[in-house]
Amino acid sequence: MSQAFALDARLAGDTDPIASLPLSDLLLARDARFPWLILVPRRADMAEIIDLAPDDRGALLDEIVVASEALRTVTGCDKLNVAALGNMVRQLHVHVIARFTTDPAWPGPIWGRGEAVAYEPGVRDKLAGRIRDLLPD
Repeated sequence: MSQAFALDARLAGDTDPIASLPLSDLLLARDARFPWLILVPRRADMAEIIDLAPDDRGALLDEIVVASEALRTVTGCDKLNVAALGNMVRQLHVHVIARFTTDPAWPGPIWGRGEAVAYEPGVRDKLAGRIRDLLPD
């Protein structure tokens, strides 16, 4: 018997909620060096995109597009990185990361690059609000 959906403790500890989309929770990673969204489909026992039902796979892609468009609009980034890695956290989640040619990890991956830098609360709240304002109702 499947368990009810619960957000992985590591994701909960490293992010702040922005919005609940039809399928996924949209989270903001707590690292101000990289504007970074994470979508977590509210489906229990999912590790891979291929584990989702076909309709949910389509919904997830739509939500990735919406989150990516909002993040690009708000940040004016040079590149978006979208990935469903799950090596550290098994629960299905998709990273949408705004990258800049001037960021401290460019052009490499962001993982393992220094220590996370916390957002100032007002900056985090403004970023989250601007992203939330661009999401469909």
